[in-house]
Amino acid sequence: MRGPDEDDDDGLRWPAGDARTVRQVFDAAPAAIVGLDGPNHTVVAANAAGRGLLGADPIGREIRDLVPEAVGQQLIGALDRPFATGVPELITEWRVQLGAGEGLAPDDVYIDGAVVPRRAPDGTVTGLVAVVRDVTSRVRDRRARRRSPRPSTDARDAVGVLQRQLLPPGLPVLPGLAIGGSYLLGRAESSAGGDWFDAVPLPDGRAALVVGDVAGHGVAASAAMGQLRAVLHDRLDHTGDIAGALAAAGRLAGRLPAARAATVCVAAVDPADGRLAYCTAGHPPPLLIPSGGRARYLPASGGGPLGTGSAFPLLDDRLAPGDQLLLYSDGIIERPGRDPAAGTVELAEAATAVAAGRALREDWLAAVDRLTAQTLELLVRATGHTDDIALLAAQLTDPPSPLLLDMRADPAAIPAARKALDEWLYDLGARTEDVAFLRHGVGELVTNAVEHAYGSPPGNVRLRAAPTSRGTVEVEVSDRGRWLEHRHDTDRGRGLAMASDFVDELGVETAPSGTTATVRHRLLRPARLLTSPDFTPPEAPPDSPGLLLILDQPSPGAPRIRVDGPVDSATAAQLREELQLRTRGGTRPLTVDLTGVTHLASAGVAVLHEADTRTAALGHPLTLYAPAGSPAHHVLTTAALPHTTTDPG
Repeated sequence: MRGPDEDDDDGLRWPAGDARTVRQVFDAAPAAIVGLDGPNHTVVAANAAGRGLLGADPIGREIRDLVPEAVGQQLIGALDRPFATGVPELITEWRVQLGAGEGLAPDDVYIDGAVVPRRAPDGTVTGLVAVVRDVTSRVRDRRARRRSPRPSTDARDAVGVLQRQLLPPGLPVLPGLAIGGSYLLGRAESSAGGDWFDAVPLPDGRAALVVGDVAGHGVAASAAMGQLRAVLHDRLDHTGDIAGALAAAGRLAGRLPAARAATVCVAAVDPADGRLAYCTAGHPPPLLIPSGGRARYLPASGGGPLGTGSAFPLLDDRLAPGDQLLLYSDGIIERPGRDPAAGTVELAEAATAVAAGRALREDWLAAVDRLTAQTLELLVRATGHTDDIALLAAQLTDPPSPLLLDMRADPAAIPAARKALDEWLYDLGARTEDVAFLRHGVGELVTNAVEHAYGSPPGNVRLRAAPTSRGTVEVEVSDRGRWLEHRHDTDRGRGLAMASDFVDELGVETAPSGTTATVRHRLLRPARLLTSPDFTPPEAPPDSPGLLLILDQPSPGAPRIRVDGPVDSATAAQLREELQLRTRGGTRPLTVDLTGVTHLASAGVAVLHEADTRTAALGHPLTLYAPAGSPAHHVLTTAALPHTTTDPG
C-alpha cells in the first residue's frame, strides 16, 4: 500500500486515503486530460482518454516525439504561448490530423480545448494542464445544415456575392506556373473590404501576380478596389509593364479619395527560367518558400502607396523549380493579439511547414492551394481575424504534356475524346464550368468529324490540346476527309453553331486534304472566397458515365421521367424512342427532368426540339426541367428551347 502523498505509476501525486477514487474519476473523464512539465512539454500524467490520444505509454516523453504532426499543425504554439506568458489558451474547433500512417489518407478531427499553466509556489510557470475534447460530430452536423438549401437574407451572404463580383472569376491556367489564391472576408458583418488579388498573363510570356489593399470597408472601399484592379489588369494585360501599370493606378488613386494610399504588390514571374521582377508599393514584400527550405521575405522595393506621388522601382530575384512565391495582404500579419513582428514570423513558419507537407495532408489539392488555404487556417484559428485577408501563391512546375489523340472516326471516338479531355483538363486544375464548356464544344467537333468527314471505310480523327502562356487552352480537331452530307438528316447542322456558343473562339479551315477546327478558350482554375475559417475540401470532379438512364418518377400530375447521363449521337436514338413511347406519339403530356444530364449534344437537342414540336402541335406540351447552372440549362438556353429552372413538382 502507498503511504500518504505517494506517487502512482503515472507520475501523479495523490492525496492519502482517496487515491483510488481520484484515479477512477480522473480516468473516467470523457475529455483527454494531460499534465505537462517544462518548456519541452514532457508528459507527466494522462487519463485514459489522454493515453488513447497520445499512445499507451506517454509518460516521460515529449509532445514533439509523441505527436510529430503537432509542430507543422501549429499545435506546439498552443503550448508554448501559455508556458511563456502564463495566460491560458483556448482552442475552438481546430482541425487536426494525428497518427496517419504512410500512404493512408488521414482523418480530420476537430477539437475544443484549454491549456492552463501550472505554477510553482513562487508563481513561476512549471508546466501545463491540457484538456482536449473531440467535437467532430458537432462541426460536421453544423456544416451539413449550412449546406442544406435554404433562402437567406443574411447580410454576409450579400457581402460574399458582392466580393465575388469584385474579385476575378478565377486564376489563369498557365504552362509551367501553378497559381492559387484564397480570400477570407473580415469580421465586419455587413461590409465588403478593399483587399484584392489578381493574376494576369503578360504579352511576353510572363505572369503578373497582384495583391492590393484599399483602406477601410464598405461601398466606397469596395468600389475603389474594383477600379484599381481593373486599371492594373488592363495595363498589365496590354503592355506587361509593371511600373507603367502602377503609375496609371497611382494617377487614378490621386483622383479618387477612397483609393488614395492604397498599397499593392506586383510580381512578374517568367515560367521559362524563374526570373522575378517585383514592386512593393507600400505593401508587405513577397515571401519566397524554396523547395525543401525555409521561407524568406524578399527585400521591399521602396515604392510608396498609390496616389502619393511615389515612384515605383523594381527589384529582381529568381525562383527555382518547385519554389513557391506567396503574396499576401496585411490582415494575415496584423491579427488580434499579434504584433506585426510576431505575425511576420508566424506567417513564414506556417508557410514553410505547409509547403514542406508537414501540416495537414490534403493530397487532392495542388501545392499552391494547400499553401494559401492551410496557411490561413493554421494562423487564423489561433487568433481570429478582423480584416480581410488575401493570399496568392505561384509555383514553378513542369509544363504539362499536351493531350494528343489519334482515333478511328467511328461513334466510339466521341465519348473517348470527351473522357480524355475531361481528365486532362481536371489535371490542369480547370474549373468545372470551363471543363463543361470545352467538353460540349469539342464534342460537337469530334462528332462532326465522325459523321461527316469520311464515307466507308472511316479514316481517323485527331485531337490536340495544349495550354498557352496567355491563359487560354487551344484545341485542334482535324481529319483527312471531305465533308459528306447525309440524306434525310434533319437532326444535324447545329454542331458548329453550338460549339461556337460554348467557347471563346472557333475557327474552321477546310482544304482538299481535310478539315481542321481550332478552339481557343480562356481557362481558369477556382480561387477560394471564404467567409470563415471553416474550410472544407473541394468536391472531387464528377464522373461522366457513358450510360444513359431513363427512369420513371412518381408525380401527382402528368407522367414524369428523369434522364441521367450523356445525351449525344450515341444515345439520342434511345431518348427519342422513350419520348415517343411516354407521350404516345405526342398525344399526352410529359415532364422530363434533365437534372442528371451530364452532356447534352446537338443530337440530343434535336430530339428534344422534335418532341416539343410534336407534342405542342397536338395540344400536349412537353415540360423540360433543367435547374439553373446545370449543363442542360446552359445548352437549352443557347438553343432557345423552352424549359423551366423551377421543379414543376
